[in-house]
Amino acid sequence: MHTPTPGPRPGRQRMTAAWRRSAQGRPGGAGAGRLREHLRLGRKGLAIGVDIGGTKVAAGVVDAEGRILSQARRSTPGNDPRAVEQVIVELVEELGRDHRIRSVGIGAAGWMDLDGATVLFSPHLAWRNEPLRNNLQRMLRRPVLLTNDADAAGWAEWRFGAGRGESRLVCITLGTGIGGAMVMDGRLERGRFGVAGEFGHQILVPGGHRCECGNRGCWEQYASGNALGREARELADGNSPVAQELLRVVDGRPERITGAIVTELAKAGDPTSRELLEDVGEWLGLGLANLAAALDPGTLVIGGGLCDAGDLLLAPARKAFARNLTGRGFRPAAAIELAALGPNAGLIGAADLSRVSSRMRG
Repeated sequence: MHTPTPGPRPGRQRMTAAWRRSAQGRPGGAGAGRLREHLRLGRKGLAIGVDIGGTKVAAGVVDAEGRILSQARRSTPGNDPRAVEQVIVELVEELGRDHRIRSVGIGAAGWMDLDGATVLFSPHLAWRNEPLRNNLQRMLRRPVLLTNDADAAGWAEWRFGAGRGESRLVCITLGTGIGGAMVMDGRLERGRFGVAGEFGHQILVPGGHRCECGNRGCWEQYASGNALGREARELADGNSPVAQELLRVVDGRPERITGAIVTELAKAGDPTSRELLEDVGEWLGLGLANLAAALDPGTLVIGGGLCDAGDLLLAPARKAFARNLTGRGFRPAAAIELAALGPNAGLIGAADLSRVSSRMRG
């Protein structure tokens, strides 16, 4: 069957002065215009961004252009909230010795309340209704902003990276699971309760693979680094003749196969690994088409560790996106781009958000 190709891609809608003036006159526009005005003024001063992961806490001094001037990191000290807070304080104090710091932004996996004061739940750490912002502001004696790590990365890509200037940006982070963020008319869209962007938990296959969230068939069970590793392990566990290269690199131990190993083998030319990556890319494209139908973004930016595969992942994703896009052939299609800022996007975005927030409060 012939599938019509998607329509032309819309041009990026740049943030012109006329747009800002018109934004003031429509519902919700005043806030967006105010935020854009703060961005336009070119804030001076430095901020520290902190990216809290399951294994490491990374921090960096970031200027108003998104450049990292200095960095430091520590291992994540288990899941004790007080110990993690102490590590954050140590990193900020270390980096602050050589720089005059205006504010601190914290990015962490999990759900934050709309005020950005409390971590409602974090999957990596024992944070349950943790008043993290107030705790850190008391210890650091500086303004502190708290945000979800995917939101921080999405903001950084909109401000300084692959989505710069896009009026409707959706950012997808492919790693162990799938995270997401939306920047709409110059502001992060977090939803009514602050937990928007959980794109990885849209259900694509009812009754499919069990997900850690408790449901079955979630997108991240088919289009993440974990999904890639699982599919490869299943082949290797059955001693499939097409999995011999996979088994060779892990000394015959299938349980050692990860998505990162499959990606490296695919880049080196292993046909089975490339086929597995293509399958994941097709699932990725299907989910992106769903997001386009619901949100109608101008650009979809794809980041995270799985994107090391580059076009080996994105080429099949773009094909599947075009094949499954609703109204294909009769509507503009969003651009699909690789993220530009790599693993530093989270700390860059957290720092910049804290600078914007402290300016607007001040």
